Amino acid sequence: MEIIDIGILSIYFVALLAIGFYFSNKHTDHDDYFLGGRNIKAWHVGLSVVATDVGGGFSIGLGGLGFTIGLSGSWMLFTGLCGAWLSAVFLIPRIKKLEETKRFSTFNDIISHFYGSKVALLATIISLIGYIGFTSSQLLAGAKLTSAAFPEISLYQALWIMGIIAIVYTAFGGLKAVIYTDTVQWIVLMCGLIFVGIPLGYYYVGGWEVIQLTLPASYFSLTKITFTQIIEWTFTIIPVWFIGLTLYQRIYACAGEKEAKKAWYIAGILEWPIMALMGTILGLLAKVAYETNLFANIGYPAGSHIDAEMALPLLLKQSLVPGFLGLVLAAYFSAILSTADSCLMAASGSVVSDLYVKFTKNKHPNLVRFSQIATFGIGLFALVLATRFQNVLNLMLLSYGVMVSGLFVPILGALIFKKLTPMQGMLSIVFGGGATLICHTTGFSSVPIIWGLGSSLLGFMIGMIKRPVS
Repeated sequence: MEIIDIGILSIYFVALLAIGFYFSNKHTDHDDYFLGGRNIKAWHVGLSVVATDVGGGFSIGLGGLGFTIGLSGSWMLFTGLCGAWLSAVFLIPRIKKLEETKRFSTFNDIISHFYGSKVALLATIISLIGYIGFTSSQLLAGAKLTSAAFPEISLYQALWIMGIIAIVYTAFGGLKAVIYTDTVQWIVLMCGLIFVGIPLGYYYVGGWEVIQLTLPASYFSLTKITFTQIIEWTFTIIPVWFIGLTLYQRIYACAGEKEAKKAWYIAGILEWPIMALMGTILGLLAKVAYETNLFANIGYPAGSHIDAEMALPLLLKQSLVPGFLGLVLAAYFSAILSTADSCLMAASGSVVSDLYVKFTKNKHPNLVRFSQIATFGIGLFALVLATRFQNVLNLMLLSYGVMVSGLFVPILGALIFKKLTPMQGMLSIVFGGGATLICHTTGFSSVPIIWGLGSSLLGFMIGMIKRPVS
């Protein structure tokens, strides 16, 4: 990599750290630190929502899908559009009214309201498992991109570099820093892919004639997708829009219901078709480069083993001239960090608000400083966890699956039924999360989320025999 590219990335990372430090002493209390004062406008929140949801995991994961199956991989993010718009219609009006009257701060305040404090504690634990996993997956995505761009840096070393940068500016800056940097990061990502990454990648592989001759027709179809993939993506990703800690933080951070719904509509259309097609097109171009031996000089001749998620970073490194490479890498780092910071902030907010504050009755003399320390500590734990995994998309879907299977049915029940029992929430979470974990660890099913949601529903129905919360 040339000096100009290193310089561009260095300026970008320094700017992120500067934003974090700028906001570090501007928090009036821990509510301001985690919710941004509850008065942020729709466009900022909408861009932050899509940047958080798509992020590096889906960006690198979409490239891997484009490399493996072509444009059909874009349907994975169609579930994002569906989830965003469904939650805007059915979830936000109910949640925003509760938040405005009861001053809720976290997702688990909702669980406590409907099912009681013991169930909320269990929900906190399963949410933390999911969001620490999300944070780890984003750091792993960043490490893969870094190690591809800088061959002299190992994947392990890259993990620590990306991790420390993300953790430091998030811990200092709080949600305001996260949302405002997400806005900038999403703009950087869009410009980098639309005006640099795709055009230069297209030129590098030889244009349309080479692409058409190299790949089978199925790569240009939107129907090369299995029923199992449809089911897994639908039941894993759409429910996240109803239970995501990062999303509840942003619902609370919006100035009102109208602003929150507008933000969610913005996020949905940006996910699909815009980001979905851009990510898979770049993965498809990487497949052409691999099959035509354009990666042979870096050790990946056609027919050799290659990690599908590494192909896109390799394409960027090979096809972009100095200066442009730094810009596009900054774009992808934007996607990665915008999700990592949000997931880390959500996990930290849950630990501080749902565990520490409620158990200690808010007795810490400087709760903002404690929140910053907690964010840093949780980030380090997620960073260590990331060293244990190799596949970004698998880690993300595992984290999604465990959380969705445990928490979606209780939230859906709260939107449908007027009378609920604590036992419904408890059994639903235990049955659902447990079943998904068992399926993943034993290989019992290729679609563990179905077993998880089914088990969660069973637990919810069994819990109906108990007296409802008064």
